[in-house]
Amino acid sequence: MKGNVEKNKKLERRHKRIRAKISGTKEVPRLSVYKSNKFVYAQLIDDTTGTTLAAASSSAAHGAGALEKAKTTGKAIALKALDKKIKRAVFDRGGFIYTGQVKALADGAREGGLKF
Repeated sequence: MKGNVEKNKKLERRHKRIRAKISGTKEVPRLSVYKSNKFVYAQLIDDTTGTTLAAASSSAAHGAGALEKAKTTGKAIALKALDKKIKRAVFDRGGFIYTGQVKALADGAREGGLKF
């Protein structure tokens, strides 16, 4: 149990360090990524008002594995962003390492037409 507590503290510390440097606006929102043991979640957030503009999850995505589902989630969030006339975003990896599912989601969002 002690190992999980330390792991969560490190994750939280990394996330706070990232959030101190980036912020989203209505024109260029923050693309926030959260990764649980089962799914990957993405949100477009306007930090000036504290509202979520769009959200997508890998629980609704289809694909063979976790990487394909993350990429599909990235494409879905990009599609929702383009529907709201958002072309650019600031990427917030949420304290997670930029590899695997986080990278696949970012690549999917880029393929979908979102720039960051």
